[in-house]
Amino acid sequence: MTGGAGFLGSHLCKRLLQRDDRVICVDNLSTGSLRNIADLQDCDTFQFITHDVSRPLEIVDDVDCVMHLASPASPIDFAKIPIQILKVGGLGTHNMLGLAKAKGARFLLASTSEVYGDPLVHPQPETYWGNVNPIGERSVYDEAKRYAEAMTMAYHHHHGLDVAIVRIFNTYGPQMRPDDGRVVSNFVTQALANKPITVYGDGMQTRSFCYVDDQISGQLALLDSDCHGPVNIGNDKEWTMLDLARLVLKATNSTSEIVFQPLPNDDPTRRRPDLTLANQTLGWKPQISLEEGLEKTVAYFAS
Repeated sequence: MTGGAGFLGSHLCKRLLQRDDRVICVDNLSTGSLRNIADLQDCDTFQFITHDVSRPLEIVDDVDCVMHLASPASPIDFAKIPIQILKVGGLGTHNMLGLAKAKGARFLLASTSEVYGDPLVHPQPETYWGNVNPIGERSVYDEAKRYAEAMTMAYHHHHGLDVAIVRIFNTYGPQMRPDDGRVVSNFVTQALANKPITVYGDGMQTRSFCYVDDQISGQLALLDSDCHGPVNIGNDKEWTMLDLARLVLKATNSTSEIVFQPLPNDDPTRRRPDLTLANQTLGWKPQISLEEGLEKTVAYFAS
């Protein structure tokens, strides 16, 4: 698994080990952390390799599945390391597809709801092609993932590689980076410090928030399925940013005030997954409410 020391990757490593899978975790630690996998290092069926997957990777052992999660995914990273993001989406995906092909393994690409851009169709089904600005401030991530999807399907059609693509919608929970620039971590850390909670625009733009345990369950259901095309995994309940800020204030008992800042460029106005395919094909749907998930996330950040 690439990106295995990151937020989602570390949770996925733990769940795979819990079901008695053997895990080779690959990460260059640019945004991941050894702290996230510290409790796994003594496990006999876990191996960690420090490596940048933008360069080819050789694995001697047999491999049943290559899960490609490597990529900085936080807004603050888009401006800091844009070339690295494009490389891991392009070169990294190519290298990992090559590894899967050489090993005869199933390949799972972690894609994103960002491939839909600022959608003109709502909610977004997997058949929607998206509305993405290819040269905007978010384009290094959006286009890297769109290219990664195209390459994944090219390997499937041209080489017959067994592939799957998960389109991940906003996910939150323990082991998020407190400074990663995503809205949940921003609001929670600001509220715990009793600092002003920063809401961009008028706060009426919406997102749909999926707790990490639900996200991992959906990804494993996809991994174990015979699906090949993209599948949305997220929570289909929609919240405004202002509603989220109020929920965080309640969950933290914070005295923070809500302040408004100008809306960043290319920030999507609405985002919600159509989960019909995941429901019907994988038998999966999210179980954890935003209120319950925020309680667990607040406890993690508070500790």
